[in-house]
Amino acid sequence: MIYPRVSLFAAMLAMAGIPLYIHLPRFASVELGITLAALGPLLLLIRVVDLVQDPAIGWAIDRWPKAQSLFAALAAAGLAIGSPLLFTLQSGPYLVLQLVGILVLLFSAYSLGMILLYGRSATLAVRPDRENLITLAAFREAGMLTGVIVAAAAPSVLVAMGAADQGYRAYGFFLGALAVGLWIVTMPMWRRPPVAGEQVTFAGLANAGALRLLALALVNSLPVAITSTLFVFFVEDRLLLEGMAGPLLILFFLSAAASVPIWTKASHRFGAKPVLLLAMPLAILSFVGAAALAQGNLAGFAIVCLMSGAALGADMVLLPAMFSVALNNAGLNASLAFGIWSFAGKLALALAAFTMLPLLDFSGFVPGKSNSTQALTALTIAYAVIPCALKLGALALVWSLPSRESSV
Repeated sequence: MIYPRVSLFAAMLAMAGIPLYIHLPRFASVELGITLAALGPLLLLIRVVDLVQDPAIGWAIDRWPKAQSLFAALAAAGLAIGSPLLFTLQSGPYLVLQLVGILVLLFSAYSLGMILLYGRSATLAVRPDRENLITLAAFREAGMLTGVIVAAAAPSVLVAMGAADQGYRAYGFFLGALAVGLWIVTMPMWRRPPVAGEQVTFAGLANAGALRLLALALVNSLPVAITSTLFVFFVEDRLLLEGMAGPLLILFFLSAAASVPIWTKASHRFGAKPVLLLAMPLAILSFVGAAALAQGNLAGFAIVCLMSGAALGADMVLLPAMFSVALNNAGLNASLAFGIWSFAGKLALALAAFTMLPLLDFSGFVPGKSNSTQALTALTIAYAVIPCALKLGALALVWSLPSRESSV
């Protein structure tokens, strides 16, 4: 029963990750009147907190291993409180301060839960060996993808059920209630005795090959971060597929979820590096295809979603599994290391918002309005061309991995 609970806890956390960056730009710009140029730097500024916070959270989890249940409860409580507060915000005095405070709460809860879940891989696996760590990763990432699918599609579903104001208010309460329910169901998994290791040091991470994997994780996270941030804009404003962002997001993440067992089985047989070298070109081809699409081409973008989703499935399972195996083989405590890993992933999301949103604002792009050719071209470059170049960089990093760091 341990692995299904891991999936459910991961699903709870995932709802405050990528879906937040998918829905927040439109909610903030349309409902709250905050410009994209202001929102991008704001999100990056909040990430300064994570620079100190995420490693500190990892250190605390390693320092007090018997407090797993308390840490899990605090993470769930932060999500349960923060989600309704965020999506019931209204324009008025001190709006930006309120938004910053709520986002810090949500991101802190997300960080705590994610670092706990990934850092306790050896504890939550049936046995802390390579096969079980990969199996754990498959269940965890399948849960993540399920949570992303539910959270990404929920506003559209809630609107169809009669929710007002684009469904955002109902969406916030839905996420809060779900966090409470999933925490109750998953409480037993944190009663397992923690597997302890040696203290993490810079030299230890380097000797384990983990620093190279951290650099790969950051570079590889950037394309997904950019496309997640701009997905709704690209679908509704560039392709003019109004009302299709939700279904296409579901298709994208369903493709990722369906690919997880395939990539997992392939990595058992061939190793992680060959599988990543096969999967990453799928993402590159999808970016090229997206850039070439004409307005209204629903079928073409559906194919793009299938290809890029399948590529994401490989990234989600194999990269953290490689990192976990490297730490376990070196006998290191994993939570502090995954605190740094968590910060790298969130830094990618913040950098995407910080760079891409002001770029679109500067080009004259306005969500939900009639935009010039220049603005739409800027959106295409931001959504497809820049991620394509970044993915090529990530592919080169995978190619350069020595077998010691890719033998998952």
